Amino acid sequence: MTAFLLVPGTFTGGWIWDQVGELLGKSGSSAHAVTLTGLGASADPAGADTDLTTHIEDLVRIIDGLDPAETEVVLVGHDYGILPVLGAAALRPDRVTRIVNVDAGLPREGEPALVIEPDQAVREQAVSLASDPSDGPGSRVVRPPSAEEWRQRAGSADLSAEAVEELARRAVPQPADTLVQPLPPLGAAAHIPVTGVLCSGNGSSIELVESLVGMGEPRVMTLTRPGVTLFELPTGHWPMLSAPAALADVLRRAAAGEGHHVSAEAAGSPAHLGPFLLDVPPRERERDGRVDLYFPDAEGPRPAVVLVHGGPVPPDARPTPRDWPTFVGYAGYLASRGAVGVTLDHRLHGLGDYAAAAADLARAIERVRADPRVDGERVALWFFSAGSLLCADWLGAPPAWLRCVAATYPVLSPLPNWPGTGGRFDPVQAVRTAGPLPFVLSRVEKERAEIDATVAEFLHAAEGTDLRLEVIPVPDARHGFEAVDHTDPARRAVERAVRTVLGHLEE
Repeated sequence: MTAFLLVPGTFTGGWIWDQVGELLGKSGSSAHAVTLTGLGASADPAGADTDLTTHIEDLVRIIDGLDPAETEVVLVGHDYGILPVLGAAALRPDRVTRIVNVDAGLPREGEPALVIEPDQAVREQAVSLASDPSDGPGSRVVRPPSAEEWRQRAGSADLSAEAVEELARRAVPQPADTLVQPLPPLGAAAHIPVTGVLCSGNGSSIELVESLVGMGEPRVMTLTRPGVTLFELPTGHWPMLSAPAALADVLRRAAAGEGHHVSAEAAGSPAHLGPFLLDVPPRERERDGRVDLYFPDAEGPRPAVVLVHGGPVPPDARPTPRDWPTFVGYAGYLASRGAVGVTLDHRLHGLGDYAAAAADLARAIERVRADPRVDGERVALWFFSAGSLLCADWLGAPPAWLRCVAATYPVLSPLPNWPGTGGRFDPVQAVRTAGPLPFVLSRVEKERAEIDATVAEFLHAAEGTDLRLEVIPVPDARHGFEAVDHTDPARRAVERAVRTVLGHLEE
C-alpha cells in the first residue's frame, strides 16, 4: 500500500489537505494529513524552541509509526513543507520511496525556508523576530495574513471566496525559527526519486524549467537527474483547494513514477541561441566593460537604443546575453538603420537581483550618453521578457533624453511567486505617471498565460493616461520568437518595431 504524508506550508495545518486526502483514500491509498508542531489549534501552541528540526522530527515520528504494510511512503511537501519533507527523508532514506514538491522552490542543504518565500513582509518579519533574543517564549511567531492579504497573496487568484475565507479563519502564526533555520545535510535523500508539481497560475511551468536548464541554471539542473519527473497544473499556488481532484490524480501518478522528464542532453542546443530571424550582416562592436556598442556608418552624434535582456540568467551562463544571436541581431540591425545599437550584461541572476540589474542599466546608460558619437538627448530603452520590470524606474519619471520605451514579450508586473521588490519594479504602477512617453509593445500571440496576464494588466492601467502606446501584434509567435519563429509575420513585426522606435528618436 502507498502511504502519502501530506505536509502543509506556512500558516496552515493538515486541514488544508482534507479533500485531497479523502480522494486518495477512495483510490486505495492511505493519506496522512500532517499538522506540524505549532500550526494546529490553540491547544497545540508553538514552544519557544519550535524550529525546522522540530518539524522534521514530527515527520520522522509519523514515518516510524506507519503500518509495515504501507511499503511505499511518499512525502508530499507544499510551500515551506518541502523543507521538513527533505529533512525527514534524509533521516529515513530507506523508508521513503518518493518526494513530491508541490509548487515549492528548490532549497539546498544549508539554506533556510526564506530562500523560497516570495512574501517580502514575511521574510523581513521572520528575520527580525528570530534575531531578537529578548522575545519571550512563544512570541517569535510571524503573524498570518489577513483575509485581504490572503486575497492578494501570491498564487491565490483562482481561489473561491469561500477558500480565501477559510484560509483567513484557520491560518495560525508561523514560528519564526522554522523559516530561518538552515536545511540540514540531505545525505542519501539526494538520491530519492522526486516529482515536482508546477502550478502555471503561480508562474511555474515545464517550459520555464526547460528554458532554465538550457541556460545551465545550477539549481534547476538537479531536475534533470534520473528519477525526477514533472507535472504541470493550470491553477495557482493552492491546488489542494482550487483543484483537489487534479492534484490527487497527479499524486497517484507521481507515486507510480509517471511524469515529464527533463533531459539535460535535449537542452544542449537551447532555443534562445537560435539564429536571429533577420539577415543582418556582421558588424564590428566596441566592448567597454559590460556594454557593447554597435555604431552606424554615419557622421555626427547619432541616437542610441539600449537593449535590455531578461532573465534570470545564471552568472556562469555562456555565452552571456549580449552575445546571444537575438541581441547581436537587434543591435546590428539598429546600426544598419542609423542608430547606435547597445547591448549589455546586467546582473539579473536571480529574482532577487532586480536592484543590482537596475544599477547596471543606469551605469550603462550613463556610459552611452557620455560617448561623443552618441546624441545623449535622444535615447530609447528597449526591454525584453522579465527584464521589462526594469522599465518601471524610467516610466515613473521619464527624463527628457528618454524619447521612447519599447518592450518585447514583456513581463510587466511581478509574477505571483516572485519575491517582493517593495513595489519599485512594477510597470503597472509606474505607468500612471509616465506622461506622454512613447511606448512600443510587441505582444506575441502564443505567450504564456501568466505572462500575458501582466501585459493585459498594464494595458488596462495605461487606459486614461497620456502614454503614447503602440501595440505591435506578433501573430503565431512565442516568447523569444526571434530565435524560434522565423516567419514572415514575425519578421515584419520586428521591422515595424524597429521602424517605430527609430521614428520616435527622430521626432
